[in-house]
Amino acid sequence: MSDLYISWTAYHQKIEQLAARIHQSGWEFDQIVCIARGGLRVGDTLSRIFGLPLAILSTSSYRGSGKQSRSSLVFSRDLSMTTPGLGSQILLVDDLVDSGESLKRTLKWLDRYYGFYIDEIRTAVLWYKACSTIQPDYHVDYLTDNPWIHQPFEIYEEMNPANIKLEGIQPEGIQPEELKAD
Repeated sequence: MSDLYISWTAYHQKIEQLAARIHQSGWEFDQIVCIARGGLRVGDTLSRIFGLPLAILSTSSYRGSGKQSRSSLVFSRDLSMTTPGLGSQILLVDDLVDSGESLKRTLKWLDRYYGFYIDEIRTAVLWYKACSTIQPDYHVDYLTDNPWIHQPFEIYEEMNPANIKLEGIQPEGIQPEELKAD
């Protein structure tokens, strides 16, 4: 398995490219649902770009050293959303589609618990791997091999609060003398 390393700049550019592709399609949707954790940043950014509400479905499937071992997919009990109900035209987003199992099972979960409200769901990801059993409606990069994608936020999985140094960091608007203990 090869490795693909993504910088913060490239990551944000991919999200913007995804937004452009969705917009160019002419499809109108009224709600974004992201699969968290991987799709959380993608969903948040698309929600801001399109000015639409974001609902979050928390899931977990990767475990082990480096979070590279796939295990059973676990869903949260409910969607987290700030709107009184779910929209009828849903854009379901994640960061990538690897095997396709998470995306397929999420579509089934949405149909089971919210299908009465939904008229159409389309899917969008940054990276679509050829090994996937499902093709997303929108994607930025099609990867013919199966690289492990190292995303810029993965550094936080190896960090803990005790490792973080506060030297030189000041809360905005606070003068250094205000930080001294009495």
